Amino acid sequence: MAAPEIVVGTVIILGVVVVGVVIKEALDAYELRGSSTEEVEPAPQTKPAPQEPSANRKTKPEPSGQDWFPPVPTEPLERERRPECRPVPVRHLGGNDPHNECADKIPNNSFPGWDVLVNGKNFDGMVLTTRTLWDVKTDDFEKQPPRSQRFFVRMKLPGLRLEAKLARECRYDFIIGVRSAAHEAVLFDEDPTLKVVVMDWC
Repeated sequence: MAAPEIVVGTVIILGVVVVGVVIKEALDAYELRGSSTEEVEPAPQTKPAPQEPSANRKTKPEPSGQDWFPPVPTEPLERERRPECRPVPVRHLGGNDPHNECADKIPNNSFPGWDVLVNGKNFDGMVLTTRTLWDVKTDDFEKQPPRSQRFFVRMKLPGLRLEAKLARECRYDFIIGVRSAAHEAVLFDEDPTLKVVVMDWC
């Protein structure tokens, strides 16, 4: 058995050593934390902007597609058409009063009293609501013998086909107005693609 003073001294020395070890570990841990904060700096963070109370904040409407792109029209705009396709009222040609009166009475004629210039050609009438151009024939067709009737139609066909083509180029319909069913029948026989109407108002 050792002397009591030696035992007490040993305990004191051991206590000092234990306390020293604890202090050293604490210092080492503190230095480790300090060095890590010096070596790696955190990325700067932006502070969120203070938000207004929901009662005072105005909701911003989401932009619709029309805010970014103009609406596409279903019908082509007048300014986008070829200038020669715009209908221009002009004086009646020829001075044939019965013919002009018949043309003026075309149902829903948009320009009574006038011819209509479209694509370089004077048409006898026009109905804008249906986009239709008219050529009126007021000859006494039914009074001619059949052979003369067919000759007359064949002579006129190139001009009628040209008018139909000019109207079609400008996206208009084309109708030939005649005074008799005989005239309509021969025209249809010679060219079934042409639209022919018997004018019961003439």
